[in-house]
Amino acid sequence: MTGRRVVIAGLGDVGVLAAIKLARHADVVGISAKPGLVSGQELGWRLARPDDWARHNWIPFARFRGLDRVRTVHGTLTRVDLAARTVSVALPSGGTTEVGYDALVIATGVSNGFWRQAGFQTAAQVGDGLRDPHEKLSAARSVIVVGGGAAAVSSAAQIATAWPDKTVELYFPGDRALVGHHPRTWEKVSSRLREAGVVLWPGHRAQLEPGFTGDELTSGPVRWSTGQEPANADAVLWAIGRVRPNTGWLPAELLDEGGFVCVTPELQVPGHPEVFAVGDVAATDPLRSSARNRADGLLARNVRAFFAGEPLKSYRPPTRRWGSVLGIQPDGLEVFAPNGTAFRFPAWAFETVLMPVIVRWGIYRGVRQDK
Repeated sequence: MTGRRVVIAGLGDVGVLAAIKLARHADVVGISAKPGLVSGQELGWRLARPDDWARHNWIPFARFRGLDRVRTVHGTLTRVDLAARTVSVALPSGGTTEVGYDALVIATGVSNGFWRQAGFQTAAQVGDGLRDPHEKLSAARSVIVVGGGAAAVSSAAQIATAWPDKTVELYFPGDRALVGHHPRTWEKVSSRLREAGVVLWPGHRAQLEPGFTGDELTSGPVRWSTGQEPANADAVLWAIGRVRPNTGWLPAELLDEGGFVCVTPELQVPGHPEVFAVGDVAATDPLRSSARNRADGLLARNVRAFFAGEPLKSYRPPTRRWGSVLGIQPDGLEVFAPNGTAFRFPAWAFETVLMPVIVRWGIYRGVRQDK
């Protein structure tokens, strides 16, 4: 692969990991609308304790030792020329630049709420995006969380734990939340939510106006299409899973009807073997699970195999979601397996073993201390 250029379009959670794994084997260029890794994970932790969240999840690229060989471009992707094998990037100066590639990895992710947006941001704007929702929630006496996924559940738990004097209610449309997880996961998590003081309201589906995406905290009544009386709170968090793939810069021929990137089991784009996609933007399976199942390693291996003319391996998605649901709690971090079994990292191990050793060295291959 010496001399081959790989462009990583998007340096979020999975894009950074793919770039780190490929940097020792190719000339890697990463393109990001953010000035560093701004993780889309652990929404509840981000809202309740943004400073703690930022220490582990908002990391400038220069701090990653594994990215030392990677050239990063801070700008917004505007188009790809598949024939010429170039991508166009709008720069903050107002100009544009063209970046050529021998292989392109699409890892631009999705937009979802105010915490996962595709637009260009400076470091100051990232900071504002962390601080403003936290301050609004801090000032609220009552909070409604709408949604039944992990983002909604973790947010309700973290807000209730951080501000035990607030009224926190979680509304979700089904008989249980976390429908993508094993039922045993919800049994354990719902017990945890009640212990934290969260009031659970199953069977409530929000009535949404056309075009509403829930991209900001609101106040006032929440109305239900399932017939219940409106609910009121000082702050309403909409974690309703209305994800939009960040693929406006790509031609329609690469996308499915939902706008996600079509891929083969080998994470290649059909008809364009030099183009790969991974993460939330890739239509790998109904759960689009490659972002949360370390498919960055398979992706990097397949890019190297493509250049070498060797067979590629297939991604095998899990049938259920798994991982941390509530995020770090005062008594530690609980992680759920696909079968609903839980195992716990005690609180002391989170800061002394899990994050510095397993995550920063084992997964990211070294992260420098913030200066």
